[in-house]
Amino acid sequence: MTIRDRSRALLPLLCLLALPHSPAWAACDDPPGRRVNWLYCDKQGADLTGADLREAVLTRSNLANAKLAGARLSGADLGRAVLSNADFSGAALRGTRLVSAQLDHAVFVGASMSGARLDRAVLTGADLSQADLSDAGLYQADLSGANLTGANLSKATLTQANLTGAKLANAVLADAVLSRAVLEDTVLTGGEAPGRQAGRGEPAGRRLHRYRSGNGDAGRCSHRRRPFHRRQAGQHDLGGSAALSARVGGRVSVNGDEFRRQRLGLNP
Repeated sequence: MTIRDRSRALLPLLCLLALPHSPAWAACDDPPGRRVNWLYCDKQGADLTGADLREAVLTRSNLANAKLAGARLSGADLGRAVLSNADFSGAALRGTRLVSAQLDHAVFVGASMSGARLDRAVLTGADLSQADLSDAGLYQADLSGANLTGANLSKATLTQANLTGAKLANAVLADAVLSRAVLEDTVLTGGEAPGRQAGRGEPAGRRLHRYRSGNGDAGRCSHRRRPFHRRQAGQHDLGGSAALSARVGGRVSVNGDEFRRQRLGLNP
């Protein structure tokens, strides 16, 4: 047998070995379980309440309208997955990868999402109230109209995130980074002054005290002619060293007061 004949004989075998790496070989019919491979699978409306999907491969899967309340998804990969209107209430998503995922109007009430990667994810109108997003990555995430009431965003990265019309009442933003985030019409009502410790007179870290208006003038971001960082503390925690440099095209509501068309910057 010549070398050419041997090569031809081995060709079908090589093709078979390559097939398992194809998306078509994702085990879409497999039951939910740890490390299950549902790559590209259509699971729209699936009832996965309380399911163990830790470290599962759910990349580019379609889980729109799925019921995932109380599910365990820590370490799973849901990059570019379609999760519109999915219910993740009380779910565990610690360290979960949700990069560029479609999460509009998804529900994450009380979900544990510390260390989750949500860079460039679409979270328009999502309900993240009381969710733990500490140390989460939300670079360029679209959170317009999202409900983040009472959410823990300490040490979260929100660089260039879109928070237009988002609700952040009573949210914790200690050591969060909001560099170049968009805060048009964002609501921070019922909040604690940035950089302050509750009930104490001294700032906890850096001060949110500078702004740049549309005409280029800079000065103190004041509250009824008083420096913002001297206000009495409430319940919105921006303590620690929150880094904020946001574009405000409309207004930011802080304790009912509006700051119109300002550029808010944080100096050490």
